[in-house]
Amino acid sequence: MTEIRTWATPHGDARLHVDRSRSPRATLFLQHGAGGGPDAPDLVALARALPGQGITVIRLEQPWRVAGRRIASAPGILDTCAVAVVDRLRSRTPLVLGGRSAGARSSCRTAHHLGASAVLALSFPLHPPGKPERSRADELAAVTVPTLVVQGERDPFGTPAEFAPTQPLVVVPSADHGLKTPKRSGVSAEDVAQIVVESALELIEQRVL
Repeated sequence: MTEIRTWATPHGDARLHVDRSRSPRATLFLQHGAGGGPDAPDLVALARALPGQGITVIRLEQPWRVAGRRIASAPGILDTCAVAVVDRLRSRTPLVLGGRSAGARSSCRTAHHLGASAVLALSFPLHPPGKPERSRADELAAVTVPTLVVQGERDPFGTPAEFAPTQPLVVVPSADHGLKTPKRSGVSAEDVAQIVVESALELIEQRVL
């Protein structure tokens, strides 16, 4: 059962959605994107599947969303809030940072400060749609721990082919930025969830534990 807790940050109250493992071996701390919340299907899939594999999953709901605002806070504020929460968690298990879209970017930017063992980047927004010249590849390149990108094949924020050849990456066939697939693709929501969960497990099992 998901435990919901409210935590104070310098920019207002955040909300934590915690799914604990009975025998935790690692902790996965996830951030949502600018256009959604902790109920995004990929984040929920991880929260449901990983505790049974010895991985506690904590989904951060940023203060801007808890307060009911429609526009996400600036990147620096997202980072400050995430750091404020994680600094107080004091997990005894290896910490893996992750998230989708803006949350993936924040995880990359804060990985060093928070002592993360790895980063899971779901739908990393490599650039704004139609503006490849405004690349955010430097945020990925700056991460010094194992980093896995899970990217939709049709993501307008950056297709898999646009990432550096050296970047570990899992492609979700036919998927867009939300990792949604058209019915005609034959790739179901359950298939996508399985790809996300198996990718996270492989990262943690092989590169962290």
